[in-house]
Amino acid sequence: MYFFLAFFISLTVTPGVIWLMRRLRVIDLPKTEARKIHKKKVPLGGGLAIIIAFFACIAMAFFVFHDIGKEVPARAIIGFTLGSLVLVVGGFLDDRFRLRPLRQVIFPVVASLVAIFFGIGLKTVTNPAGGVIHLDQIVIIADLVVFFWLMAMMYTTKLLDGLDGLVSGIVAIGALVIFFLTRQPQWFQPEVGVLASILAGACLGFLCWNFYPAKIFLGEGGSLFTGYILGILAIISGSKIATTLLVMGLPMLDVVRVLIRRFQKKQPLFAGDSEHLHFRLLASGLSHRQTVLLFYGIAFLFGMSTLFLQSKEKVIALSFLFILMLLTGIFFSKRDHVQ
Repeated sequence: MYFFLAFFISLTVTPGVIWLMRRLRVIDLPKTEARKIHKKKVPLGGGLAIIIAFFACIAMAFFVFHDIGKEVPARAIIGFTLGSLVLVVGGFLDDRFRLRPLRQVIFPVVASLVAIFFGIGLKTVTNPAGGVIHLDQIVIIADLVVFFWLMAMMYTTKLLDGLDGLVSGIVAIGALVIFFLTRQPQWFQPEVGVLASILAGACLGFLCWNFYPAKIFLGEGGSLFTGYILGILAIISGSKIATTLLVMGLPMLDVVRVLIRRFQKKQPLFAGDSEHLHFRLLASGLSHRQTVLLFYGIAFLFGMSTLFLQSKEKVIALSFLFILMLLTGIFFSKRDHVQ
Protein backbone atom coordinates (compact mmCIF):
# COMPACT_ATOMS: atom_id res chain seq x y z
CA MET A 1 0.00 0.00 0.00
CA TYR A 2 2.69 2.49 1.02
CA PHE A 3 4.71 1.88 -2.13
CA PHE A 4 1.78 2.77 -4.39
CA LEU A 5 0.75 5.72 -2.22
CA ALA A 6 4.28 7.18 -2.30
CA PHE A 7 4.46 6.56 -6.05
CA PHE A 8 1.16 8.36 -6.64
CA ILE A 9 2.00 11.35 -4.42
CA SER A 10 5.43 11.79 -5.99
CA LEU A 11 4.02 11.41 -9.50
CA THR A 12 1.27 13.98 -8.96
CA VAL A 13 3.28 16.47 -6.87
CA THR A 14 6.21 16.73 -9.31
CA PRO A 15 4.39 18.95 -11.88
CA GLY A 16 3.68 21.41 -9.06
CA VAL A 17 7.34 21.33 -8.05
CA ILE A 18 8.32 22.00 -11.68
CA TRP A 19 6.03 25.06 -11.71
CA LEU A 20 7.36 26.27 -8.34
CA MET A 21 11.01 25.95 -9.30
CA ARG A 22 10.41 27.82 -12.54
CA ARG A 23 8.72 30.62 -10.62
CA LEU A 24 11.61 30.76 -8.13
CA ARG A 25 14.10 30.65 -11.03
CA VAL A 26 15.79 27.53 -9.69
CA ILE A 27 16.87 26.47 -13.16
CA ASP A 28 19.82 24.50 -14.50
CA LEU A 29 21.13 26.33 -17.55
CA PRO A 30 22.58 24.26 -20.41
CA LYS A 31 26.27 24.21 -21.16
CA THR A 32 27.30 26.34 -18.15
CA GLU A 33 29.82 23.61 -17.31
CA ALA A 34 31.71 21.19 -19.54
CA ARG A 35 30.06 18.15 -17.93
CA LYS A 36 26.50 19.37 -18.54
CA ILE A 37 24.94 17.69 -21.54
CA HIS A 38 21.33 18.93 -21.56
CA LYS A 39 20.42 21.42 -24.27
CA LYS A 40 17.58 23.36 -22.64
CA LYS A 41 16.69 24.96 -19.34
CA VAL A 42 15.57 22.34 -16.80
CA PRO A 43 14.20 23.09 -13.31
CA LEU A 44 16.19 21.88 -10.32
CA GLY A 45 14.84 20.99 -6.89
CA GLY A 46 12.91 17.92 -7.99
CA GLY A 47 13.98 16.09 -4.87
CA LEU A 48 11.31 18.11 -3.07
CA ALA A 49 8.66 15.87 -4.68
CA ILE A 50 10.38 12.75 -3.34
CA ILE A 51 10.71 14.31 0.10
CA ILE A 52 7.04 15.36 0.22
CA ALA A 53 5.88 11.88 -0.81
CA PHE A 54 8.29 10.18 1.59
CA PHE A 55 7.34 12.11 4.70
CA ALA A 56 3.62 12.27 3.87
CA CYS A 57 3.57 8.47 3.83
CA ILE A 58 5.70 8.25 6.97
CA ALA A 59 3.28 10.57 8.78
CA MET A 60 0.37 8.35 7.70
CA ALA A 61 2.20 5.16 8.73
CA PHE A 62 3.12 6.65 12.13
CA PHE A 63 0.07 8.66 13.14
CA VAL A 64 -2.81 6.92 11.31
CA PHE A 65 -1.98 3.23 10.90
CA HIS A 66 0.76 2.90 13.57
CA ASP A 67 2.84 0.71 11.26
CA ILE A 68 6.09 2.31 12.41
CA GLY A 69 7.28 3.62 15.75
CA LYS A 70 8.30 0.47 17.63
CA GLU A 71 10.98 -1.36 15.68
CA VAL A 72 11.99 2.01 14.22
CA PRO A 73 11.60 4.32 17.25
CA ALA A 74 10.14 7.81 17.11
CA ARG A 75 13.50 9.27 18.08
CA ALA A 76 15.15 7.84 14.95
CA ILE A 77 12.29 9.11 12.77
CA ILE A 78 12.66 12.61 14.25
CA GLY A 79 16.41 12.39 13.68
CA PHE A 80 16.36 11.61 9.98
CA THR A 81 13.44 14.01 9.47
CA LEU A 82 15.45 16.91 10.91
CA GLY A 83 18.52 15.79 9.00
CA SER A 84 16.48 15.75 5.78
CA LEU A 85 15.21 19.26 6.51
CA VAL A 86 18.82 20.46 6.75
CA LEU A 87 19.54 18.91 3.34
CA VAL A 88 16.41 20.48 1.80
CA VAL A 89 17.40 23.96 2.96
CA GLY A 90 21.03 23.54 1.95
CA GLY A 91 20.08 22.01 -1.39
CA PHE A 92 17.73 24.86 -2.24
CA LEU A 93 20.39 27.45 -1.38
CA ASP A 94 22.92 25.66 -3.56
CA ASP A 95 20.54 25.22 -6.49
CA ARG A 96 19.56 28.90 -6.32
CA PHE A 97 22.85 30.59 -5.44
CA ARG A 98 25.56 28.07 -6.51
CA LEU A 99 27.37 27.73 -3.19
CA ARG A 100 31.07 26.98 -3.09
CA PRO A 101 32.06 23.36 -2.29
CA LEU A 102 33.28 24.28 1.21
CA ARG A 103 29.86 25.75 1.99
CA GLN A 104 27.97 22.90 0.34
CA VAL A 105 29.60 20.33 2.62
CA ILE A 106 28.25 22.02 5.76
CA PHE A 107 24.73 20.67 5.22
CA PRO A 108 25.53 16.94 4.76
CA VAL A 109 27.91 17.15 7.74
CA VAL A 110 25.17 18.64 9.93
CA ALA A 111 22.59 16.11 8.65
CA SER A 112 24.94 13.23 9.54
CA LEU A 113 25.60 14.62 13.01
CA VAL A 114 21.86 15.10 13.61
CA ALA A 115 21.23 11.43 12.75
CA ILE A 116 23.94 10.32 15.17
CA PHE A 117 22.67 12.64 17.92
CA PHE A 118 19.21 11.08 17.68
CA GLY A 119 20.57 7.59 18.13
CA ILE A 120 20.84 6.28 14.59
CA GLY A 121 23.89 4.09 14.90
CA LEU A 122 25.56 0.74 14.42
CA LYS A 123 25.65 -1.80 17.23
CA THR A 124 27.11 -4.77 15.39
CA VAL A 125 28.58 -5.53 11.99
CA THR A 126 28.72 -9.01 10.51
CA ASN A 127 32.25 -10.39 10.42
CA PRO A 128 32.90 -12.13 7.06
CA ALA A 129 35.15 -14.56 8.91
CA GLY A 130 32.28 -15.53 11.19
CA GLY A 131 30.32 -14.02 14.05
CA VAL A 132 29.78 -10.30 14.56
CA ILE A 133 31.86 -7.26 15.46
CA HIS A 134 30.39 -5.29 18.37
CA LEU A 135 30.73 -1.57 17.74
CA ASP A 136 28.45 -0.38 20.55
CA GLN A 137 31.18 -1.13 23.09
CA ILE A 138 33.25 1.77 21.71
CA VAL A 139 30.70 4.49 20.94
CA ILE A 140 33.09 6.92 19.26
CA ILE A 141 34.12 4.30 16.68
CA ALA A 142 30.50 3.40 15.96
CA ASP A 143 29.62 7.08 15.52
CA LEU A 144 32.57 7.69 13.21
CA VAL A 145 31.58 4.70 11.06
CA VAL A 146 28.03 6.05 10.78
CA PHE A 147 29.26 9.57 9.99
CA PHE A 148 31.61 8.50 7.19
CA TRP A 149 29.07 5.98 5.86
CA LEU A 150 26.35 8.63 5.52
CA MET A 151 28.78 11.14 4.00
CA ALA A 152 29.98 8.52 1.50
CA MET A 153 26.41 7.64 0.53
CA MET A 154 25.39 11.27 0.10
CA TYR A 155 28.41 12.18 -2.00
CA THR A 156 28.00 9.06 -4.11
CA THR A 157 24.45 10.02 -5.09
CA LYS A 158 25.44 13.67 -5.43
CA LEU A 159 28.30 12.93 -7.84
CA LEU A 160 26.34 10.19 -9.62
CA ASP A 161 23.60 12.69 -10.51
CA GLY A 162 24.91 13.45 -13.98
CA LEU A 163 22.41 11.66 -16.22
CA ASP A 164 18.62 11.84 -16.29
CA GLY A 165 17.05 9.31 -13.94
CA LEU A 166 20.31 7.71 -12.87
CA VAL A 167 20.18 8.46 -9.14
CA SER A 168 16.43 8.14 -8.63
CA GLY A 169 16.42 4.77 -10.40
CA ILE A 170 19.41 3.28 -8.58
CA VAL A 171 18.20 4.48 -5.17
CA ALA A 172 14.81 2.91 -5.92
CA ILE A 173 16.57 -0.37 -6.70
CA GLY A 174 18.54 -0.15 -3.44
CA ALA A 175 15.37 0.54 -1.44
CA LEU A 176 13.56 -2.39 -3.10
CA VAL A 177 16.45 -4.74 -2.32
CA ILE A 178 16.30 -3.71 1.36
CA PHE A 179 12.52 -4.17 1.28
CA PHE A 180 12.79 -7.72 -0.07
CA LEU A 181 15.45 -8.55 2.52
CA THR A 182 13.21 -7.32 5.34
CA ARG A 183 10.51 -9.74 4.17
CA GLN A 184 12.81 -12.75 4.53
CA PRO A 185 12.07 -14.85 7.67
CA GLN A 186 15.65 -14.62 8.96
CA TRP A 187 15.70 -10.80 8.64
CA PHE A 188 12.01 -10.03 9.08
CA GLN A 189 11.69 -6.28 9.82
CA PRO A 190 8.26 -5.02 8.78
CA GLU A 191 8.79 -1.41 9.87
CA VAL A 192 12.04 -1.06 7.96
CA GLY A 193 10.23 -2.65 5.02
CA VAL A 194 7.60 0.09 5.21
CA LEU A 195 10.26 2.82 5.06
CA ALA A 196 12.09 1.10 2.19
CA SER A 197 8.89 0.65 0.16
CA ILE A 198 8.00 4.32 0.68
CA LEU A 199 11.42 5.47 -0.54
CA ALA A 200 11.24 3.17 -3.58
CA GLY A 201 7.74 4.36 -4.50
CA ALA A 202 8.64 8.03 -4.08
CA CYS A 203 11.75 7.67 -6.28
CA LEU A 204 9.91 5.74 -9.02
CA GLY A 205 7.04 8.25 -9.09
CA PHE A 206 9.56 11.04 -9.59
CA LEU A 207 11.45 8.94 -12.15
CA CYS A 208 8.47 9.22 -14.49
CA TRP A 209 9.36 12.91 -14.85
CA ASN A 210 13.11 12.54 -14.39
CA PHE A 211 13.89 9.79 -16.93
CA TYR A 212 15.50 10.90 -20.19
CA PRO A 213 14.64 13.45 -21.43
CA ALA A 214 14.09 14.84 -17.93
CA LYS A 215 11.44 17.47 -17.22
CA ILE A 216 13.11 18.21 -13.87
CA PHE A 217 16.36 17.36 -12.09
CA LEU A 218 16.83 16.16 -8.51
CA GLY A 219 18.98 19.12 -7.58
CA GLU A 220 21.48 19.25 -4.73
CA GLY A 221 18.94 18.58 -1.97
CA GLY A 222 17.34 15.65 -3.78
CA SER A 223 20.60 13.93 -4.67
CA LEU A 224 21.88 14.25 -1.10
CA PHE A 225 18.55 13.26 0.47
CA THR A 226 18.23 10.01 -1.48
CA GLY A 227 21.73 8.90 -0.49
CA TYR A 228 21.12 9.99 3.10
CA ILE A 229 17.91 8.00 3.54
CA LEU A 230 19.25 4.93 1.74
CA GLY A 231 22.31 5.04 4.01
CA ILE A 232 20.10 5.30 7.10
CA LEU A 233 17.95 2.39 5.91
CA ALA A 234 21.12 0.30 5.61
CA ILE A 235 21.91 1.10 9.25
CA ILE A 236 18.50 0.61 10.87
CA SER A 237 17.81 -2.55 8.88
CA GLY A 238 20.43 -4.39 10.91
CA SER A 239 23.69 -3.06 9.47
CA LYS A 240 23.05 -4.14 5.87
CA ILE A 241 26.07 -2.16 4.76
CA ALA A 242 27.39 -4.89 2.45
CA THR A 243 23.96 -5.23 0.82
CA THR A 244 23.78 -1.51 0.08
CA LEU A 245 27.38 -1.50 -1.09
CA LEU A 246 26.56 -4.14 -3.69
CA VAL A 247 23.82 -1.89 -5.11
CA MET A 248 25.86 1.31 -4.88
CA GLY A 249 29.27 -0.33 -5.29
CA LEU A 250 29.90 0.65 -8.91
CA PRO A 251 29.12 4.37 -8.47
CA MET A 252 30.94 4.44 -5.10
CA LEU A 253 34.10 2.94 -6.58
CA ASP A 254 33.75 5.29 -9.52
CA VAL A 255 33.77 8.26 -7.11
CA VAL A 256 36.99 6.92 -5.55
CA ARG A 257 38.53 6.45 -9.00
CA VAL A 258 37.60 9.99 -10.05
CA LEU A 259 38.98 11.53 -6.85
CA ILE A 260 42.28 9.68 -7.38
CA ARG A 261 42.42 10.91 -10.99
CA ARG A 262 41.79 14.49 -9.91
CA PHE A 263 44.49 14.22 -7.25
CA GLN A 264 46.95 12.89 -9.84
CA LYS A 265 46.08 15.76 -12.18
CA LYS A 266 46.28 18.28 -9.28
CA GLN A 267 42.69 19.34 -9.88
CA PRO A 268 40.16 20.39 -7.20
CA LEU A 269 38.75 17.17 -5.71
CA PHE A 270 35.10 18.27 -5.71
CA ALA A 271 35.00 20.30 -8.91
CA GLY A 272 32.70 18.98 -11.63
CA ASP A 273 34.17 17.33 -14.71
CA SER A 274 33.44 14.61 -17.28
CA GLU A 275 35.64 11.96 -15.68
CA HIS A 276 32.82 9.87 -14.17
CA LEU A 277 32.07 6.48 -15.71
CA HIS A 278 28.61 7.47 -16.95
CA PHE A 279 30.09 10.36 -18.94
CA ARG A 280 32.84 8.11 -20.24
CA LEU A 281 30.31 5.55 -21.44
CA LEU A 282 28.42 8.31 -23.25
CA ALA A 283 31.64 9.44 -24.94
CA SER A 284 32.40 5.84 -25.95
CA GLY A 285 29.20 5.65 -28.02
CA LEU A 286 26.41 4.48 -25.70
CA SER A 287 23.21 6.50 -25.76
CA HIS A 288 21.91 8.34 -22.72
CA ARG A 289 19.24 5.71 -22.03
CA GLN A 290 21.58 2.77 -22.69
CA THR A 291 24.08 4.13 -20.15
CA VAL A 292 21.42 4.63 -17.48
CA LEU A 293 19.89 1.20 -18.11
CA LEU A 294 23.34 -0.40 -17.90
CA PHE A 295 23.82 1.11 -14.43
CA TYR A 296 20.33 -0.04 -13.45
CA GLY A 297 21.12 -3.56 -14.60
CA ILE A 298 24.39 -3.78 -12.67
CA ALA A 299 22.79 -2.37 -9.50
CA PHE A 300 19.82 -4.74 -9.81
CA LEU A 301 21.89 -7.88 -10.44
CA PHE A 302 24.33 -7.25 -7.61
CA GLY A 303 21.56 -6.05 -5.31
CA MET A 304 19.29 -9.04 -5.85
CA SER A 305 22.26 -11.38 -5.40
CA THR A 306 22.26 -10.39 -1.72
CA LEU A 307 19.06 -12.39 -1.27
CA PHE A 308 21.11 -15.53 -1.87
CA LEU A 309 24.67 -14.67 -0.78
CA GLN A 310 26.18 -15.15 2.65
CA SER A 311 28.59 -12.64 4.20
CA LYS A 312 31.75 -14.21 2.75
CA GLU A 313 30.15 -14.43 -0.69
CA LYS A 314 29.15 -10.74 -0.50
CA VAL A 315 32.78 -9.86 0.11
CA ILE A 316 33.72 -11.85 -3.00
CA ALA A 317 31.07 -10.00 -5.02
CA LEU A 318 32.37 -6.66 -3.74
CA SER A 319 35.89 -7.72 -4.68
CA PHE A 320 34.67 -8.49 -8.19
CA LEU A 321 33.18 -5.00 -8.40
CA PHE A 322 36.48 -3.52 -7.22
CA ILE A 323 38.42 -5.43 -9.89
CA LEU A 324 35.90 -4.36 -12.52
CA MET A 325 36.33 -0.70 -11.60
CA LEU A 326 40.12 -1.08 -11.44
CA LEU A 327 40.19 -2.49 -14.97
CA THR A 328 37.86 0.28 -16.12
CA GLY A 329 40.18 2.89 -14.64
CA ILE A 330 43.21 1.34 -16.36
CA PHE A 331 41.34 1.21 -19.68
CA PHE A 332 40.35 4.87 -19.60
CA SER A 333 43.80 5.94 -18.39
CA LYS A 334 45.45 4.23 -21.37
CA ARG A 335 42.82 5.69 -23.67
CA ASP A 336 43.60 9.19 -22.41
CA HIS A 337 47.31 8.56 -22.89
CA VAL A 338 46.77 7.45 -26.51
CA GLN A 339 44.60 10.48 -27.25
